[in-house]
Amino acid sequence: MTKCKIGQSLEEFLTQATPDKGLRTLLMCMGEALRTIAFKVRTASCGGTACVNSFGDEQLAVDMLADKLLFEAALRLLCNTRMCVSTLALKNIVDTNFTVGTIFGVWPGDKLTGVTGVDQVAAAMGIYGPRTTYVLAVKGFPGTHEFLLLDEGKWQHVKETTEINEGKMFSPGNLRATFDNSEYSKLIDYYVKEKYTLDTREEWFLTLTRLLLLFEVAPLGLLVENAGGFSSDGYKSVLDKTIVNLDDRTQVAYGSKNEIIRFEETLYGTSRLKNVPIGATA
Repeated sequence: MTKCKIGQSLEEFLTQATPDKGLRTLLMCMGEALRTIAFKVRTASCGGTACVNSFGDEQLAVDMLADKLLFEAALRLLCNTRMCVSTLALKNIVDTNFTVGTIFGVWPGDKLTGVTGVDQVAAAMGIYGPRTTYVLAVKGFPGTHEFLLLDEGKWQHVKETTEINEGKMFSPGNLRATFDNSEYSKLIDYYVKEKYTLDTREEWFLTLTRLLLLFEVAPLGLLVENAGGFSSDGYKSVLDKTIVNLDDRTQVAYGSKNEIIRFEETLYGTSRLKNVPIGATA
């Protein structure tokens, strides 16, 4: 398989990554939607709450606009292709000027229940920060790939990740759970004692908050595992979890092999990854 090159355009990369013309077109169109959302995030007024979505999250007007743009981008294509897209647009922190993003996964066929994360043909996230980036993973093509939105509006390939290194960085979620879960508290205490620093770059991410499996956990699982990392709900890869209902939730940890082993062993006493060589799946 030809190795993609840093500096390639999004279209050049996708031509190498998949022979599926429909998938290439879909990912290009989603990239266009992300570009428009990035502009709206920079210029939108976010002073008020518009509504509450079906998952109980407050949404700002810019959130709803992002949803609309992504839905329309997908709808233009899905009527002619056998694919389903799950999207989770901006979180409700736009008005605090935090980095925000969009996550989506692409499944073949016409349904999003009774499937697993392994069934995804692609996953991606758009990040709207000081730089706007489009991070992509395509099933069967190695690595997770980052594209930078240039001033002229084009996406340029700037990074390929094929290995998530061991290190001392982590990003814990739902720290309130440490009061009720002694094992989780023990794990967090270990990171503090060992002087881990808070970060989310290429190390790992942990949360006992129950995130949406279809819209968040499974797409991020493909991005992380394609990048050479691992994911876990405590017992198995999140890509192996069957989506029964659209609003299914799960706890999750992502990251390097040794950190996922530590997470599973500390909270649940054993790890399925103990005898799995690096580079293999479990």
